[in-house]
Amino acid sequence: MLGQGPIAACSSPPFSDAMIRRPLTIAVVDDEEDVRHALHRLLRSAGFEVLVYATGTEFLRHARESAPHCVVLDLHMSGATGFDVQSQLNKWSLPLPVIVLTGNDTPEGRKRALDSGARAFLTKPVDDEALIGAILDAVRHDGQGA
Repeated sequence: MLGQGPIAACSSPPFSDAMIRRPLTIAVVDDEEDVRHALHRLLRSAGFEVLVYATGTEFLRHARESAPHCVVLDLHMSGATGFDVQSQLNKWSLPLPVIVLTGNDTPEGRKRALDSGARAFLTKPVDDEALIGAILDAVRHDGQGA
């Protein structure tokens, strides 16, 4: 009967932590449609919810509301580059781990991305396990689950 005793008197909670916790949501930002599609398929098969964006500007319009746990970010895109996205996330103090995934690996780009807070810097084509491991490590490091 309702109202007879405190909830703490229940022998077990009605919901477990696993039932309450939502799957990790990963945002993929890449201007190459084939890359977005491949990453979406890979990350969904690994159990993640996946949001895909074709531009940095599109991602930034939705970053706060969509509240992803991590972003996989291409650096070299037309319009807002991955560097621009990182800069804006830092300005907003949005605690969102960034995994850079680029086809243009240069020492300068690597240093700039990591100095701007990227948790990992991976190159295309990426090893599936390396990417998933980097995402999980980044999310764990930021205390968001997994």
